[in-house]
Amino acid sequence: MTRTLRIAVRKFDAFESAIVRQFQDFAGSTGTDARLQIEPLELNPMHQALFVEGRLLDGSFDLTFLATDWLAEAQGAGLITDLSPFLEQAPPPDFPDGWSPSLLGLQRFAGGFWGMPYHDGPQCLIYRKDLLDAAGLAVPTTWEEFHAAAKRLHDPAAGHDGTVLALFPDGHNGFYDFCVHVWTRGGEPFDGDTRPSLVTPEAEAALDFIRTLAADRDAIAPDCAKLDSVQSGLLFCAGKVALMTNWFGFAALGETWAESRVKGLVDIAPLPCAGRGRSLSLNVFWVLAIAAGSRQKELAWRFLRHLGSPAMDRVTTLEGAIGVRRSTWADPEVNRIVPYYHKLDELHARARELPRHPRLSAIAAAVDAMLGKATTTATPSRDLLAQAQQQILDILR
Repeated sequence: MTRTLRIAVRKFDAFESAIVRQFQDFAGSTGTDARLQIEPLELNPMHQALFVEGRLLDGSFDLTFLATDWLAEAQGAGLITDLSPFLEQAPPPDFPDGWSPSLLGLQRFAGGFWGMPYHDGPQCLIYRKDLLDAAGLAVPTTWEEFHAAAKRLHDPAAGHDGTVLALFPDGHNGFYDFCVHVWTRGGEPFDGDTRPSLVTPEAEAALDFIRTLAADRDAIAPDCAKLDSVQSGLLFCAGKVALMTNWFGFAALGETWAESRVKGLVDIAPLPCAGRGRSLSLNVFWVLAIAAGSRQKELAWRFLRHLGSPAMDRVTTLEGAIGVRRSTWADPEVNRIVPYYHKLDELHARARELPRHPRLSAIAAAVDAMLGKATTTATPSRDLLAQAQQQILDILR
């Protein structure tokens, strides 16, 4: 009897098309009598389905996409399966040396290994090299230069804005951007126990910058409060944004997406910094995990193992997502299509990680709420930071 493998997928065309192609290859090459059923979900509905509705326990899904900042929450609630026994018996080819160590650490905790990396792409500066060259601008290396370049390149009449922010309160990019801005100014928003340290000069400067940029109609795309990282990335690929800080994947998508208007015009660079801070990147990635309630874990692992092969990781990339194997990053054809793919190793070398905590989603929501107030009220940044810090302390109690 034909079995059905059910997967919860983060809604994104490249994820959906890649998984379908990869399962077809899996079933065909292994002779497995199975079919695939995917359920694409936006971020907030996905968290609701997995963590509130309990669909990782009731057999609704065998596999799920998980952002790494959800892993501690999922593991703590007993929603996902430890992959260590499967890895010991039948690891993917070249495991673990075929992957950067930065892609194998966040899911290794509590005595287990909780997800195989699937899609990566650390944050970086993504820019239209043709527009910078035409304006005689150097690639920004400081946040002040970034804002100035956005103002200089902002030209709605020509069809493009200077920059864009992903401020939709989904507990992801607004939170990520705030942490990046604190780090690149030499601050630390959280200690090793995830206790907040937000009432600092670095955090205040970070929040001031975000709210100033968000309010500058001569530099930024309109309605950023309605945009998540995917929507803002697609604006760039559609030729409507001159430069932005976002995930590497959207730079690559500009070269591979059939509807891209920026193919051959894109390049990337390290994120800007300010003051005594230094440039870095943020390492958040998507893994595939086996649902605790799956009744066909062996089949799920066989598919995961197949996804970890060099050929299938390359499919992830060629469909428009970002492969996670070093072999893909160095692949000559991949670098012909996306000329800066080899820079992923450099980005990973300077990547930072968010603290691992089962209440990280609630913490991110508190920062999102702070950003919402920062971009819609005149409340001083220091007061907003103090309020958010207290809210996070209450969450951690």
